[in-house]
Amino acid sequence: MRAKRSDGQPKQVDFDVTAQALAKAVYEGDVVNFRMLFSPFSPAREDSPERFDTPKYAYLLPDGEMVEQRQYQQCLFAVNDIETKAHTRKELEANRPAQLPSDLILLLADNAVRRGKYTSAAEAYEMLRIRARMQQEFFAQADAALDANEMPKAVRGYLIATGLAFDYAAFPEPLPAVPNFQTRALMLHAEYPDVPEKCVAMRESESLMQTALAYLLLDAAAAARLEDKPLETRLAFLVELVKRRDPQWAKFVERYRLACATWQEFSDQLERAKTESTLVEDIENLLAEDAYRIPAQLLGRAIESGEWWQYLKEMAYEHPPSVLFVARQVVGQEEILAPRYRPDSPIGKALGLLPDSPEGA
Repeated sequence: MRAKRSDGQPKQVDFDVTAQALAKAVYEGDVVNFRMLFSPFSPAREDSPERFDTPKYAYLLPDGEMVEQRQYQQCLFAVNDIETKAHTRKELEANRPAQLPSDLILLLADNAVRRGKYTSAAEAYEMLRIRARMQQEFFAQADAALDANEMPKAVRGYLIATGLAFDYAAFPEPLPAVPNFQTRALMLHAEYPDVPEKCVAMRESESLMQTALAYLLLDAAAAARLEDKPLETRLAFLVELVKRRDPQWAKFVERYRLACATWQEFSDQLERAKTESTLVEDIENLLAEDAYRIPAQLLGRAIESGEWWQYLKEMAYEHPPSVLFVARQVVGQEEILAPRYRPDSPIGKALGLLPDSPEGA
């Protein structure tokens, strides 16, 4: 049954307008808007009271600039393909869940990959039951680029492949896996190290490398694919990966070095004070104000009454790689985050963190 317009006349939908909305969703790699256009309340359905010509749904239609784009025109051409158009109209008229046009879903998924919308691409490929195959194809291409020492291409391939991961344990239905650096950062630092050498940043190069790759790729299995590569190759891969995960890494490096200098100054003050007194806890409480500046320097701002885990979560959100080079540290009655690195580590040096390494490397 057709919905009625405000003037009482039956609602009619111009398929040209529907085609423009579908083409925009495909062009932008937006699987949410694409599925919405086939939903029961879609303005593309004649039995729905919703209409395209309202401000509520203006976001579904392309603007003048997009219409001029060649790639958008290609998407519109695909939507208006004779068979695709007939299938689409049939599904929009049917009183049941729509069977989405597979050729448009595939084009949408490919466009989502080009735009870096990997969760959208994962959902679209999963709808076509080819997600796992596409994931392995991107891994294969990335490994070939790695063997050819084409690091930007290799890292991009790994990010696409891991970005297509699916969470089959999600409730109420499987969903694309999403980046969860904050949760993973808390897991990395969940246990307070009984000695400084046991914290993440102080691990041997091989161990730290695998931890860093698994954390930044959000996939331990993907990191394991790189285990047999020489350390120099993995180091070059990691440097490129850090740049991709954190375009503002150079700014963090600058703050990290400042925090290192502050921590060294605090440590020196503490050592001098210890030679004059045995009341170590009292000394730490006296100097704690200086130490509390350190997490704020690492993050770039202070969190009022902030706990170490609050600083860690914020750092993981703004600079995901940063949490690999800090550790929990008790100072007096409080616990803070302090910078940590191995002076002999090629990883810290390659990433610009060590005092004698190129800044912003």
